[in-house]
Amino acid sequence: MTARPVIDAGPALSFLAVNKERLLIGVLGRLSAPETVAAEVIRKARSDHRFRAAEAVWNKLTPTWIEILPDDVTPELAVVVSRISRLPVHERMKDGRDLGETMVVAHAVVAAETGAMVTVLIDDGAGAAVATAERRRLERLRMRGRSVGGLRLVSTLTVLERAAGGEHLPDRAAMRSLYSRLRAGDDGLPPIEKTKLLGPGIWAQPTEPGATEPGT
Repeated sequence: MTARPVIDAGPALSFLAVNKERLLIGVLGRLSAPETVAAEVIRKARSDHRFRAAEAVWNKLTPTWIEILPDDVTPELAVVVSRISRLPVHERMKDGRDLGETMVVAHAVVAAETGAMVTVLIDDGAGAAVATAERRRLERLRMRGRSVGGLRLVSTLTVLERAAGGEHLPDRAAMRSLYSRLRAGDDGLPPIEKTKLLGPGIWAQPTEPGATEPGT
């Protein structure tokens, strides 16, 4: 069983602000996002001119292409949030700092614990570390015979690597152009020369889109 990928606010804002939602969905398929992330995307789109275009694209994509996951505290969600934050769930929910990353991981883990394989798209270093720790915990549970799924951790760089050579990034010039636009909104991305995005490995064979895209 495979669930929709769960996306964090950072990558959502980056791709949607430059109108590259078709690339994103072409690689990952239909997406999901916690309510906390949805609120963060709208808030940043309205407060930061770099992301102004993201709100209209987000509204166009929800709920068909991006499903909003309710953050209502269920027993399953409470257990995961408390474990990864080391705080009682209601206390953690009152603190907005990095709450989006916490809820992305928590929703993905809850789905994985029912047997689903869930992709998590997150760039935040601390959030990625938490997701990695949860992925390893699920792997240990499977080794003990538990019927659980797992997590696949991907980043903006992963999405771009998979799109290289395809419709939206047909050549290195297109990759350079898009990456420059993405970095303008995300100074956490390294210089392109320090990535694999221009290397021969990912350009050897064109990558076809992985899903039907919005508007097609």
